[in-house]
Amino acid sequence: MSPPLYSRRRMIRSLAGGGLVLPGLLSELLADSPKIGNPRAPLPSHFAARAKRVIFLFMTGGVSHLDTFDPKPYLTANHFKARNKNKTSFYKAADWKFRRYGQCGTEVSELFPHIGGMMDEICLIRSMQNINGDHFGATIGIHTGSATFNRPSIGSWVSYGLGTFNQNLPAFMVIAPGLPYAGGQVWGSDFLPAVHEGTRIVPGPEPIANMHRRSATDRLQRTELDLLQFFNRQHLRGRESDSHLTARIKSFETAAGMQVAAPDAFDLSSESEATHRLYGLERGDTKGFGWQCLVARRLAERGVRFIELIDGDSNVDSNWDSHASMSVYNRLARNVDQPVAGLLKDLKSRGMLEDTLVVFTTEFGRDPFAPQPGVEGRGHHSRVYSS
Repeated sequence: MSPPLYSRRRMIRSLAGGGLVLPGLLSELLADSPKIGNPRAPLPSHFAARAKRVIFLFMTGGVSHLDTFDPKPYLTANHFKARNKNKTSFYKAADWKFRRYGQCGTEVSELFPHIGGMMDEICLIRSMQNINGDHFGATIGIHTGSATFNRPSIGSWVSYGLGTFNQNLPAFMVIAPGLPYAGGQVWGSDFLPAVHEGTRIVPGPEPIANMHRRSATDRLQRTELDLLQFFNRQHLRGRESDSHLTARIKSFETAAGMQVAAPDAFDLSSESEATHRLYGLERGDTKGFGWQCLVARRLAERGVRFIELIDGDSNVDSNWDSHASMSVYNRLARNVDQPVAGLLKDLKSRGMLEDTLVVFTTEFGRDPFAPQPGVEGRGHHSRVYSS
């Protein structure tokens, strides 16, 4: 028989899955976690797992599967021909050619020659579907599984269920130069304890605010933190079920640890010239997807469980939402192609690809049809896309 606490928690989750428990109430019901002393302590999975960590690459705006990873010969043969008698819809072919890569022979667009060269290491899924056709709902859907009812982000679930190996760094970190559609809700913990929310990293000279200590010495800072911890623990007595208070207290402890671990994680000066070239990154540059990918590898090495890299933001001029013209893909693909392939090669050379799940995805695909001949862009298409 299952322990009473496990049975109770299983019942609570079942009610939550059916939408019968409100998020705020659920947060309190789940707050009595057996990890309350250290909610981020590492835990074993229920089943033996090959992967120890996840690097989640999210391309904001809806990458066209038709122009990248899913060739459609029929569209090519019938480019701009009417698909109905009323001539209200026309087939639209890809703007780029495809070629086969590796022993697997998978066809990939010429937009991604570097990723194409890694296809023998990649599982390509061409049958993805999303539950929503607008950016906000689809982005939330791919991260939480629901576009209609608030749910924790997948990274928050991993943090909650498995904890993290490095207590000086958050279990769930998000490198996002700009805010995606739905903003911080993408990495929110919702009804899970707030300590499992993703920590946003903004590329630049100081990726995390206040990353370096302000106290004159380490000893002085330790004294200040110990005093703060004493008062926090006093205040927590009788309020142990308040997950937000527990998370706030834990955040001070994590922040102190991050001042020790984070500067080293974000310092790329020790990386060789060959490694910089592998990612297509200029030494000293903190912008571009190459920096995000190299930092992701360094965070993965240091025990971070779930690392998300977001390319683009909610500004249509800086993401993959190609309504006006597909030509922007030349620039967008060039920004991520070599860094992603470099990340895979780097992980493989270090023996980390065997236990790191790397996901490359987007919120939906693009429409295979155009309203009239000559249209250069594509609309949204959630019924099928590639990951």
